[in-house]
Amino acid sequence: MKLHEYQAKEIFAREGIPVPMGRIARNPREAFEISREIGSEVVLKAQVLVGGRGKAGGILFSSLEEVEEKSRKIFSTEIKGERPELILVEERLNSVKEFYLGITFDRSRGRPVVMTSSEGGVEIEEVARRSPEKITWVEVDPLKGIYPYMIRKLSRPFPKEVRKEAHEIIAKLYEIFVKYDAELAEINPLIYDGKKLVAADAVLNINDDSLFRQNFKREEEGIEGIASREGFSYVTLDGEIAIIGNGAGLTMATLDAVEMEGGKAANFLDIGGGVPPEGMKKALEIVYMNEKAKLVLVNVFGGINRCDEIAQGIRMFFEERGGKLDKPLVVRLTGTNEEEGRRILEEIGIEVYKDLREAVKSAVRRVKNDTSL
Repeated sequence: MKLHEYQAKEIFAREGIPVPMGRIARNPREAFEISREIGSEVVLKAQVLVGGRGKAGGILFSSLEEVEEKSRKIFSTEIKGERPELILVEERLNSVKEFYLGITFDRSRGRPVVMTSSEGGVEIEEVARRSPEKITWVEVDPLKGIYPYMIRKLSRPFPKEVRKEAHEIIAKLYEIFVKYDAELAEINPLIYDGKKLVAADAVLNINDDSLFRQNFKREEEGIEGIASREGFSYVTLDGEIAIIGNGAGLTMATLDAVEMEGGKAANFLDIGGGVPPEGMKKALEIVYMNEKAKLVLVNVFGGINRCDEIAQGIRMFFEERGGKLDKPLVVRLTGTNEEEGRRILEEIGIEVYKDLREAVKSAVRRVKNDTSL
């Protein structure tokens, strides 16, 4: 379960990690009142559970006079298919230098990995690709915990005057990672303002299997939250072709096939196995929420899932919308009861293929040609 930035910062502050002064606003007027309390320039941050909000206009600096106008703009901005319902209003920090601190679980090693870098404010993957020597990392035995010598090593990228403070923040973030059963705990950037270190951003992803013992309510919003509640694996992407598949491997292969033909996927949605017609209908409802998607591609290999039941779900969705879809639908069906499934779809005029490559070619061609599809 992904936490919003403000939720992660509440935990960080409670556990002793410095965070900027700020609060959540639910409307532009609240944003103005919070800004007035802060009494200085602020940063307005859309609270959404997808990446890329900065590039999409979801993070804006503002004076008190501009707060209502700019917060209204953020509330009306769609960020990868989601409209923010909350804005975090925070004091604007004076940044002398930005650092990175993150902890993730390396499944290949079977243990947490803690990383720091002098290159903060950018994706750590980009730093690893461009300047791997600027990343300091250690593996931690989960049964023994993190030792002081490890933390001293991780503190090296920080200025000497705040190295002790960095030492404390690293130790506390590891405590949070363990205490809250996290899969990812990240501060990027961890800002040095010339006097102290402050967590300008906060990411905390909780292992779903631990929620029974963690006191969290699911507050996921938008498409990813709805998909999660329905039991689907869903990831928002930047392309124009929405994808539904059954099984992570098949769904990923479909994304690859679309890329190979020159298209770009708008999402990854894995319905899993044994999905009834109602489940297939719900999956379509979810991907049709993504306003960036221009076309929907369904790829199902009938094994545990039966092709006729998948087709029934598609028909239910089609009929519920009065036989008119605002995005074209291309379907590839093969496997158990595929002939019956194809018959059902052909009766309602849905484009259906047996061969994946032909289905992908059709989807990509239609999006590229676009003429209202």
